[in-house]
Order: sequence, then C-alpha cells, then structure tokens
Amino acid sequence: MAFQRVVERLLPDGTIAKVYPFHISLEGMESILLCRDDEDYDHLEKSFYLGALDANALVISEIAMSTHGHCAVLAVNWEGAAAVGEYVKKRHSQYISKKYGERNVMARTRISVQYLDSDRYVRNALAYIPRNAADTGYRIEDYPWSSYRGMFARAEMVAGWRAVSGLSRREKEMLFRTHKDLSQVAWVLDERDRIVPSSACDCAYVESAFLGDQTYYLRLIGEVNPAEMHQKLVLNSRVWQNDAKFMVCVADVAGRWFKKEVTALTPAEKAKLITYLFRSYYTSVAQLARCLQLRKEDVRRVLLENYIRPRD
Repeated sequence: MAFQRVVERLLPDGTIAKVYPFHISLEGMESILLCRDDEDYDHLEKSFYLGALDANALVISEIAMSTHGHCAVLAVNWEGAAAVGEYVKKRHSQYISKKYGERNVMARTRISVQYLDSDRYVRNALAYIPRNAADTGYRIEDYPWSSYRGMFARAEMVAGWRAVSGLSRREKEMLFRTHKDLSQVAWVLDERDRIVPSSACDCAYVESAFLGDQTYYLRLIGEVNPAEMHQKLVLNSRVWQNDAKFMVCVADVAGRWFKKEVTALTPAEKAKLITYLFRSYYTSVAQLARCLQLRKEDVRRVLLENYIRPRD
C-alpha cells in the first residue's frame, strides 16, 4: 500500500484528526550535557512522550543523546509540534536544575521544529534520527534510548513488563515525575522501567513510510547524509543566511511544493510559503519580502492572519 504522509489518527484527547509530520530537535551547547547517566536519558526519552500527550500529538520516532535529542511527531499543526518541543525543554531543564543544582543550563538551547513536507524528507528524517546512535559507538539496534528498537517489532507483554495505566500514583510520580493522568495511555514499561517504544510510538507510520520493508529502512539509515540532515533539520532555523543563500532555500521549497520557479509563483502560492519559511528558517519580514518579491506589509499581513508574530 502506498505511503500516506498526511494521515488521520486518533489523538490522546479522543478525537480523530488529520495530522502532519514534524521533526523536533533539542540541542544543548557543546560544553553542556543534557544526559549524564541512565536516569537522565530515561527522563529525556519519557519527556518526549509526555510532551506529545500534553500537546495532543503522537510520537513516531525519537532518540535521547548526551548533548541533544530528536523527536518526530504527528501533530495537527506547527504550533502543536512546537508545543511538544517547548514542553520537553522546560521539563528537562527543571529536572537538570533540581538534580545537579545547575540553573539556566538550557536557556540558550533552542527548539527547532521542521515540517516534513515531502515523502523523501519524511524518510530521510526518520532514517537520520536513529542514525545518531552510530556516533556513540553503539550499533543502532543496540542503542537503549531510541525508539528504533520498536520498529518492525510488535512486542507482546512479557514477565517483568507492566502497563503504565496500572501504575499507582506513587509509582507514576517516581517513574515519570509527573502528576498527569496516565490511566488511559497504552504505554508499557520493560523490566528496567523504560518505555517500550512499540507501545508508545506510532510505529505503523514509520513502517508505512518504508513500505513495510525493514531492509529498505536499514539501507536508508546507512545511506542518509547526517551533515546534510543536521543542516536542514537543526541549523537552518538557527543561523541567519544572507539573501543569496536564503534564496536557494526558497527556490528549493518552491520547486518541491509547486514545481515552479519563485518568479512564477502566484500570490496564493507565495502566501503558503511565507508561514512555512518563517517558521522553518531564521528569517525576517524584510528578507521574505525581498526573496518572494512582495511588499513587506503583505508578508506581515499573512503572518498575522496565521497568528504568527512578525519578526522585522
């Protein structure tokens, strides 16, 4: 069956809605560790799921690393995906502050949220996330703080595993550090009280993206260019680019979305690009106006209509 990038899903609040794929990155400074021991990794990984629950979204892939984390989610809009990232940042920052007595550790950590707007982009992002484990010296399939181990594996309950919905209040607060109601989640903890990914991730979405072929998934994990994906998924939204470099990005998106040169775009098509580009890149109203050949007041109007505060 053909892969459907935009799908309908049952969300945590019980509603069925059309959802879109987004990639979220969380990175600390090189000299700052977000995770220093197993407890820290466990906290960050569980935070992805709690954040998605809080924002009424679904996790489809995640990994917790020592200096950063990546998570792909299905959300109804960009704001929903961004809410997941901000929740994780706030929660893990509070955790580090309490455990290590270090304040403002994540003050300069920025959340990058990218809409995955093509099948190829989705597949590359889903391959890039577990690929990060290779930098740790682990084999990807052995890395303990990644949802990869849940893909193409429908785990049955085994001895020592337990449903999160059945935890006592004290157990929930000890294992998840939250007062949230978790009585309705389908999550399962293994014998080490780690999240079992196949119970909490939308693994079916990832498997569908690779046409149900695990070999295809593994091959792309090996072939994906980490530097290129890091640039697209993490750096583009953090680094100011001059007009010439930014224009290359604009032309790339216009080509993928509309199969047109930027100069051939209609006003309606340019309006669709404005919100995506503003959210995905570190840009401004003036730069968007120059590169899309629009008036600044028209760019500002489109952003305001989409409840985005313009950055001049």
